[in-house]
Amino acid sequence: MSNEKDELMRIGITIGDVHGIGPEVIIKALADNRMNQMFTPVIYGNTKVISHYRKLLQLQDFNFNTVPSAEEIIPKKINLINCWDEEIKLEPGTASKENGPYAMQALQTATTDLALARMDALVTAPIDKNTIAPGTSFTGHTGFLANAFNTKDYLMFLVSGDLRVALATEHVPVSQIASLITRERLHAKIASMIRSLQRDFGIGKPRIAVLGLNPHAGDGGVIGREDGEVIAPVVKECFEKGQMVFGPYPSDGFFGSGQHTKFDAVLAMYHDQGLIPFKTLAFESGVNFTAGLPVVRTSPDHGTAYDIAGKGVASESSLREAIYLAIDIVNRRKSFDAAIANPLKFSKLSGER
Repeated sequence: MSNEKDELMRIGITIGDVHGIGPEVIIKALADNRMNQMFTPVIYGNTKVISHYRKLLQLQDFNFNTVPSAEEIIPKKINLINCWDEEIKLEPGTASKENGPYAMQALQTATTDLALARMDALVTAPIDKNTIAPGTSFTGHTGFLANAFNTKDYLMFLVSGDLRVALATEHVPVSQIASLITRERLHAKIASMIRSLQRDFGIGKPRIAVLGLNPHAGDGGVIGREDGEVIAPVVKECFEKGQMVFGPYPSDGFFGSGQHTKFDAVLAMYHDQGLIPFKTLAFESGVNFTAGLPVVRTSPDHGTAYDIAGKGVASESSLREAIYLAIDIVNRRKSFDAAIANPLKFSKLSGER
């Protein structure tokens, strides 16, 4: 973590897929010198790759220091840790199973430093699941980090200002979703949401909306029975325990009618049910946050965007917001943990009387 020598927070940033827009948005986000006054950036990647994209973007004023390890980081400067030494051919916009694994090397190195508290938080640039780890069961950053930190009750949280959408299931085939919607899973996800909203976002008594699984939330059992037999009972049990949990709501008009503005967070049953409306409302400002981990990890809410990679037109807004959110959550956790140590402060923070 940050020490007396380096009072600024250390934020690790993985390079992501070297053929995607990750290197470009990292350079663009950090090119603003004011960023270095807020935190000390540490890019996990490769000097030649960053130099290549710097030249491609014609941002020769973008300077960084290559350091051998996290112990050699220079405060208030952009640092880069070389995660591989091999010379690689860069072809922006091309999915490459040959170069994809380099993103994994950066992720593994950064994860090790994060686990050893050499970083205060981690921000991950987009990867391609098909190329990063060929032949493995790798399904994304969220699952990888949950496994690395031995965390079972993790949560994929999409955040943009006061808009927060969590997922009951993540990267699974649609054909498997219904079987994964169990009372145990929903109770665990809602509990994780409440803990995160309190500790990570400073909301003492959060209001949570739960979406239904089927069209019209099952329409009284006419269109599926999961909503009435699984989701509704969980919502009722949570509410009876004093938790402000409501639903299940039909998902088709929930966001379009503005109902989401009445809640602190929304629990969607599956990936596209939550991410389609979220990205429609907040594509350039959205952040993917992995709640429930003992460490802080955020990511932009977009993918590798091969179609625009290397063209200099990618927006760095989402990555910048991911950095800001990581900093905010680290600070909020410190405040929350300090408040917990003082029962009086904690009662005020949680809204108890």
